[in-house]
Amino acid sequence: MSDEVKPAIAQFIGEYSKVLDDKRRVALPSKWRFDGDDNENTYLAIQATSYKAIIVMPPEKTALLREKISKISIANPNKRRALAKFLQNAQTFGCDKQGRIMLSESLLKWANITKEVCIAGNELDFEIWNPQLREEWLAQSTLEDDTALIEEFGI
Repeated sequence: MSDEVKPAIAQFIGEYSKVLDDKRRVALPSKWRFDGDDNENTYLAIQATSYKAIIVMPPEKTALLREKISKISIANPNKRRALAKFLQNAQTFGCDKQGRIMLSESLLKWANITKEVCIAGNELDFEIWNPQLREEWLAQSTLEDDTALIEEFGI
């Protein structure tokens, strides 16, 4: 570890262009790393349900998801089936010493990622995209639409 002070809770801000290596690994931005992210099950990656990206959650966000999942009754087969589909291609991982994460073939296939990667922060989590698909997705709304939604957030 460097002498750089890292926040207790990672903040995922910005957008980065990266390349997958031959072993399906991609390096996270160094300022996104946090103490303990080299544990095997630090991050949870899931398929975005309504667009072709991989959502990656750190432990804090995973804990919130786990709490919600714990409230699903084992006697409710419809919710259990939806959960099974939601998590069937999920993956947990940590960073190696070089700050790389290894992504599963199923997640990469879902997101249509082959080599070029866009990693985009959403403050509390981040997404991994095929850069072209991200550009197309971002272009689906106007500046006016985005401004109205940001105002709804109270920002």
